[in-house]
Amino acid sequence: MLIELKHASLAHIELIIAIGKETFYESFKNENTEENMKHYLATAFTSEKISAELNNPHSRFYLLFVDEQLAGYLKVNTYSAQSENMGDEALEVERIYLKKSFQKLGLGKVLMDKAIDIAVEESKTIIWLGVWEKNENAIAFYSKAGFEKSGKKIFYMGDEQQTDFIMKKTLRG
Repeated sequence: MLIELKHASLAHIELIIAIGKETFYESFKNENTEENMKHYLATAFTSEKISAELNNPHSRFYLLFVDEQLAGYLKVNTYSAQSENMGDEALEVERIYLKKSFQKLGLGKVLMDKAIDIAVEESKTIIWLGVWEKNENAIAFYSKAGFEKSGKKIFYMGDEQQTDFIMKKTLRG
């Protein structure tokens, strides 16, 4: 299995939109209404929104390829790009998305290791993320990686208010 991580740029915008929509839908379609899913996908994965995120100097995307097939991606944020203000010493893992067919192969760990490497390179002391309280597989994965629940935040899926756990890991200090 040949695994490649590529730093994404504006040239990859259509790939990011396509895999973002596919993986989000695969992961959450069974727990949400079709109407709310359509609304979220139509607003979260627009060319304008992803372009702005790619152009933000404090956000980075990495595409994951397995045997030259796009399998998933990672998005990390620092400073003002974080979805919650966790301070300058923090790095947010905003998205670890993997296609269903590539899950349970250790690829989530590849993406998480990349996020941790970035945090260490940038002298961050905290790495954090938000995860839906009903996403038990992801919570178990993050817990195994050393993350602990430290709070909650509200996430809107269409017209439904949902709760995300904030999970943090201290890198040093």
